[in-house]
Amino acid sequence: MTLHRAFLALALLGAGAAFAADKEKAGCKDYPVFPTRMPDYFLIDCQMREFDKFEFQTGKREKNRVEGKFTMLKYQIGEKKTQQSGLAITRNYENAIKQLGGTIAASDPDRWVNGSVKVDGKEIWVEVYKGNGFYTLNIIEKQAMEQHIVADAASLTADLARTGHVTVHGIFFDTGKTELKAESKAALDEVAKLLKADAALKLWVVGHTDSVGSVDDNMKLAQGRAEAVVSSLVSAHGIAAARLKGYGVGPLAPISSNDAEDGRGRNRRVELVKQP
Repeated sequence: MTLHRAFLALALLGAGAAFAADKEKAGCKDYPVFPTRMPDYFLIDCQMREFDKFEFQTGKREKNRVEGKFTMLKYQIGEKKTQQSGLAITRNYENAIKQLGGTIAASDPDRWVNGSVKVDGKEIWVEVYKGNGFYTLNIIEKQAMEQHIVADAASLTADLARTGHVTVHGIFFDTGKTELKAESKAALDEVAKLLKADAALKLWVVGHTDSVGSVDDNMKLAQGRAEAVVSSLVSAHGIAAARLKGYGVGPLAPISSNDAEDGRGRNRRVELVKQP
């Protein structure tokens, strides 16, 4: 669903809701997918983080942990006499999520509800919680973390010497693709420094994936990604092709459980293995 259609669908949340503009916290604004709010509530607090987690309630002991861009919005009632019931608030958002084509994951109708919806290709999770005189929205735009910290050549060398292999953080691909993203350059520069510092060093470049999809598809994807790294090191950095060989092992050597996104993210990696 597009964001434009989302705006239209959410009329049922009360587009004409009145709120005390002078009581709104400066810098806070409604989330674009839910641009309206319950009548007579105003926005008293907000938090935004580019990458974080939120543990969505399931009604059971285990929580549903989702990672991505985090937004928290807290709404407070203006006049106690117009305070909405927990059921009214959760039901409004439940209906809004469904109207957007989303799915309700879990709820305690008098207190909270959560679910997910896809808007403009993004998977968005939201949980609404009703408190005493207020309600909060906790929202995650599901996505993998952008890796900002890249290991330098010295640390790569040290790990290779100690264990014979090392994961190279900072090598990026789009989902299901084998083309290196431009932001991989910093990490590849460090791998090239490593190779240039030791002319006798030969490496296997090994591609790993998570377990989502078929084994055969993931093996091909991992192979293609490993070969893309080799190709870049040869063509862009002048490393002799005979010193490198790419292999893909797909999901066959995980370092974390594939049951949750944080584990799957760690399993999607490129490793360097020292050839004998």
